[in-house]
Amino acid sequence: MRAFLLSLLLIAASGALAHDNPSTSAAAERMRAATERLLASMPQAERAKALRPFEDRDRLDWHYTPRSRNGVSFKDLDGGAREVMHALLKQARSATGHAKLVNIIELELVLKEIETFGLMRDPVRYHLTIYGTPNRTTAWGWRFEGHHLSLNFTLAGDKAVSDTPSFFGANPALVPRGLKKGLRVLAEEEDEARKLLGSLSPAQRGTVVFEPQTYGEIVTANSEKVDPMKPVGVAAAQMDEKQRAQLLKLIEVYVRNFEPALAAARTARVLEGGIEKIHFGWAGATERGKPHYYRVQGPLFLIEYDSSQNGGNHIHTVWRDFIGDFGRDLLREHDEGVKTSGGTHRH
Repeated sequence: MRAFLLSLLLIAASGALAHDNPSTSAAAERMRAATERLLASMPQAERAKALRPFEDRDRLDWHYTPRSRNGVSFKDLDGGAREVMHALLKQARSATGHAKLVNIIELELVLKEIETFGLMRDPVRYHLTIYGTPNRTTAWGWRFEGHHLSLNFTLAGDKAVSDTPSFFGANPALVPRGLKKGLRVLAEEEDEARKLLGSLSPAQRGTVVFEPQTYGEIVTANSEKVDPMKPVGVAAAQMDEKQRAQLLKLIEVYVRNFEPALAAARTARVLEGGIEKIHFGWAGATERGKPHYYRVQGPLFLIEYDSSQNGGNHIHTVWRDFIGDFGRDLLREHDEGVKTSGGTHRH
């Protein structure tokens, strides 16, 4: 925890932002190279399924339900190509984040075993779509998506990377029986929030619980764009040092799902808005095993966590960037830079 707080202070002192951080350029280059290797490993038919224009509206049509999707799926690929797809995913994820991804996919097998209609569940129905052409100059992007996963990346040539929206879910949150009994894929997302809730004084708890019931789902759902909601709960400015440290530790759970450069850029955006302005709010039951919800909102970002379905044993989490989802601010800056240099650029 001390190391994490020190890194926060160093980033804050340097004023590093996602778009100014040179290490994201290295991440962009690794993603480009891994994507090109993946495309080269595919037969022509699968390659055609994977590629769509950058301007395609499908790039903004993200979701986390087991619906039909465009792109190429694990089901379409042989074992070798699937490994290359995982190699791309590992360029964007930390080891912790990739392990969560794999476990979320494997929960499809748990649901297949324990649900009445479990035959509908399928761990190979996870799709990768590449928008535009991977290159070092123009904008392109990619998405990996399926039930309870949506990872969206936008790249402005080799300059920087946007990694929101990002969605992780888990059903069941706690596996009740079978070979994976006891598994909690998103355990930290609940446990660290409960530690923060438990650290609050009675007066603070009276403020932090802003609704007696949950909404039944994350409020922002799969919206293409989100705006800041009215701040609820307790602001970091009203917390003591230990409580603020726990709030940052909770945010860190979401940050460190990504590879180090992207994690540092995401942390910088959190700090850019000011730690003292971050709010933590809770809705629903405060006891374990019952429907509950929390929200962490800063001036530039939003984390939503909901565990309403299945009696509070079904988690949805999302990280949104109010101005940068799908790389909107990144692309605007990239276009302005191209115009300033006298060049032309098309998405």
